[in-house]
Amino acid sequence: MAKVLATLRQHWKKSTFGACLLGWGGHWLYGKHCDNLLRRAACQEAQAFGNQLIPATMPLKKATVFLNPAACKGKAGNLFEKNAAPILHLSGLDVTVVKTDYEGQAKKLLELMENTDLIIIAGGDGTVQEVVTGLLRRADEAAFSKIPIGFIPLGKTCSLSHTLYPESTNQVQHITNATLAILKGETVPLDVLQIKGEKEQPVFAVSGLRWGSYRDAGVKVSKYWYLGPLKTKAAHFFSTFKEWPQKHQAALMYLGPTERPPEEPEEKSRPPLHVRLYRRLRSYWSSPKGLPKEVAPEEWEELKLSTTELCIATQNRQLDLTRTEDFMDICIEAESVSKGQFVHRGSQKMRDPHMCLEGSQRIQASRCILQLPE
Repeated sequence: MAKVLATLRQHWKKSTFGACLLGWGGHWLYGKHCDNLLRRAACQEAQAFGNQLIPATMPLKKATVFLNPAACKGKAGNLFEKNAAPILHLSGLDVTVVKTDYEGQAKKLLELMENTDLIIIAGGDGTVQEVVTGLLRRADEAAFSKIPIGFIPLGKTCSLSHTLYPESTNQVQHITNATLAILKGETVPLDVLQIKGEKEQPVFAVSGLRWGSYRDAGVKVSKYWYLGPLKTKAAHFFSTFKEWPQKHQAALMYLGPTERPPEEPEEKSRPPLHVRLYRRLRSYWSSPKGLPKEVAPEEWEELKLSTTELCIATQNRQLDLTRTEDFMDICIEAESVSKGQFVHRGSQKMRDPHMCLEGSQRIQASRCILQLPE
């Protein structure tokens, strides 16, 4: 024992390095063990759904998964196969996985897809936007959009997951909880933003739209990966050398909030023949209805913009199912900011892209028209 202590004292640098390496390895192995326990518990819960008896004449429910393997820097495919796929297969669903090969493919596939009982999106915000756009572009979107949509957060940016699922620092737990929530049929209605151009087909988004300098600088953050935690500040700092002040001119027309339409009633069975005849005769003999009331013209507000960035966001970030009005939040960032403020605010925008910072103008609108300079 004395020789061991003497050797450790003599080679204290190697001993310290070895102890650190051993501690890190033990912590890594313990984390892997905990992840396996989470996967096992989720699979056991999913198996309870698969063991449920169904009539022999009832077909299995079909689930179509749109998986973006390129999400999360190419790790999404592995994350799905390890954490979500076993749960889906054990649940008794007839699962079909469609892997997208390029950007925009999910839109085209949704426009051609046959009927399914459940659509599952496995990816990030971009995959959600593609699937929702393809779904709402269909000719039969009124009927097809009633199909429930599940979301498994696998992307680098998953702003929707904060609304749908509780926060979790463990990625495995976050993915398994999301997959189990889909099996349990836990649904919530979300707002969808329709974006129309002059010529192109409409695009749909569930989070929002950004146009401005913070977004442009944020796209270039990955170029400065070698700066580690300073890469975000560096991207915004170097963008100030290209153009300053960074102001964007535009014209905005908008309508105020509108009353939220009532929920669609559940489809009722067709009434008997005698009831239909009675209703037809009553409508025939009843006195004619008065002229419909004149609809008041829409009052559009007009605003000239000079801003660092314009952000349009839905209410999905702070979901309130009891609200009586429909509107989107339009955030007009302050145009007069110093370079230091630009770098600081840009870092905040990277953490929460649709954050409306202090000093910004905020507008609530049901519809808006944005005219950009040519």
